[in-house]
Amino acid sequence: MLYGAMNFPVSPLITEIEIFAQMGFDYLELAMDPPMAHYSSISRNIDSIKKNLNDNEFGLVCHLPTFVLTADLTESIRSSSVDEMLRSLDVSAELGAQKVVLHPSIVFGMGPFVMDTVKDYYFEFLAKMVDASNRLKMTICLENMMPRNILGVEPADFEEIFEMYPTLQMTLDTGHANIGAPDGSRLLELVERFGKRLGHVHISDNRGERDDHMAVGQGTVDFSTLIRRLVELGYNDTITLEIFDQNRQMLTESREKIKKLFDAVK
Repeated sequence: MLYGAMNFPVSPLITEIEIFAQMGFDYLELAMDPPMAHYSSISRNIDSIKKNLNDNEFGLVCHLPTFVLTADLTESIRSSSVDEMLRSLDVSAELGAQKVVLHPSIVFGMGPFVMDTVKDYYFEFLAKMVDASNRLKMTICLENMMPRNILGVEPADFEEIFEMYPTLQMTLDTGHANIGAPDGSRLLELVERFGKRLGHVHISDNRGERDDHMAVGQGTVDFSTLIRRLVELGYNDTITLEIFDQNRQMLTESREKIKKLFDAVK
């Protein structure tokens, strides 16, 4: 298993790499958001970033931009957002990433009233991303989202998508799955239905109400049951600790708790 941590895009990227490498992580999950990790900033410093990753023997997973509107009803906003994603994907390839995390399109504004239109835009966006990732020989791991996103939340939302795009894999986000379903039902159903498409995991905890990105054990996520099922599925890939506590010791403590759960099952 490989364990990673995500940069805070307000902080200098190279500093973040060095901190996480010193903390014993295997890779960086690069959140490609402004102000410090926009694709344009990365492009300007790509040689030094690649050297730093290499010097620290550090792997890389890229998380494509979060704060964009790829299915917006306004064409200019939608087009710019899709362009941001495609350019970020190209820069991810230049960095040498073979795996990227992608959020489903968020439903915004008047979108909830015209869901058929929004879904058409979403599927157009996905088709462009899949075509580009196949050309670049990269794997897209589509992330399950929190309920306010509307798209890409429930297990049923992924059925048609995975049928249409066989190269797509899933990023299983424990925090997102727990919101509105703190009994673990949504999380486990995602694992049961799409375990064979699982390419990446985000670990964080919450109490079922907000995406708090708490340390493992501070909320209601049943990590013991999840880890047991992942072992049964034979999952042995990347796990990012998405713990956004100011005390970054919570990252390493959460990582060790997850490792112990895996060891207990084995």
